[in-house]
Amino acid sequence: MSEVYAGRRTRLRERYGASHGAAALVCGHANVRYLAGGAPPGAVLLLAPGQDVLLCPRASAEDTAPGRVDEGLRAVVCEEAGDPAVAAARLLSGAGREAGAGSLAVEEDHLTVSRHRELAAAVPELRLTDLAGAVEQLRVVKDEEEISRLRIAAEIADQALGELLESILVGRTERHLALELERRLVDHGADGRAFPTSVATGPHSGRRAHRPSDRRVEEGDFLTVSLGAEYRGYRCSVARTFVIGTSPADWQIDLYELVFAAQRAGREGLLPGVGCRDVDRTVRQRLVAAGHAEGLDPCTGHGVGLEIVEEPQLAPASMGKLDACVPVTVGPGVHLPGRGGVRIDDTLVVRPEADGGPELLTITTKELLAL
Repeated sequence: MSEVYAGRRTRLRERYGASHGAAALVCGHANVRYLAGGAPPGAVLLLAPGQDVLLCPRASAEDTAPGRVDEGLRAVVCEEAGDPAVAAARLLSGAGREAGAGSLAVEEDHLTVSRHRELAAAVPELRLTDLAGAVEQLRVVKDEEEISRLRIAAEIADQALGELLESILVGRTERHLALELERRLVDHGADGRAFPTSVATGPHSGRRAHRPSDRRVEEGDFLTVSLGAEYRGYRCSVARTFVIGTSPADWQIDLYELVFAAQRAGREGLLPGVGCRDVDRTVRQRLVAAGHAEGLDPCTGHGVGLEIVEEPQLAPASMGKLDACVPVTVGPGVHLPGRGGVRIDDTLVVRPEADGGPELLTITTKELLAL
């Protein structure tokens, strides 16, 4: 894998103009991991003319899991207490003159104002510029190894969810079920949860990112479960809605079929060259036409990878188009205050029609089951 990480760093250099003597300092944890293979907490990555250096706080120097640091990198443990980013700037200041470094590109989105000032003071001879999301843009299109990790994460989430559905649910609290799901994720090989697991019952069902409460599952409830697994750093998302104990009521069937049809239309639109906002529009128009314009989520889905929310965004204002090998979620939901609602979410990979179209990673049934 060393050549993979080296290739990523080379592409980043091409983006920020390393040929003109620029250096770059990467501080975002996921970005450091993407470029270095592993990232102890607090580590930063310095890309300077002639050298790539990973600087780690002493307290976390041995903690690279999950992931292994690229052996092609020079690793430096900061001996003194303090900010590794400032230590990296000082290292560049000492070696930069001989190497010809004239500027330092930093991730302003990952720096506080005070941290930016400290960096500027450490290298007054260099001009600070902004990387402006360059690493995040590199991360959008995944290679097959990354997609393989996402595929395994999705399999783990499906396994955990499937086992829960086979257990007795009536009388158990949302909080209890969420904790059980997270334990099952780890039991099946996950590094941990991809995001806080949401279990929503009855009038809570269908809510976006509902925080599990002590409400107990009752007969006739809608039950919405949203969870995701992290596997070797990569994160997926899946959400399903079920009915508890009895045959669903007519209003539950109608609402479920509406959300399912909208979600299916969004999934089918995940093809290279399709506008991100066009996918969102395809889903949103169906829900708006049915009278559910109020309270819809700001976006229909988003990219996933080393973080659970990445670019691209499937949202009304998104200007970009989808590329092949981009994993995204499609997860519309409708919540009726006081009654409950439906949410269905999948993780998929954008593929051209010649390759079979969108690849569905989360395969738990989307049939409206009565549990």
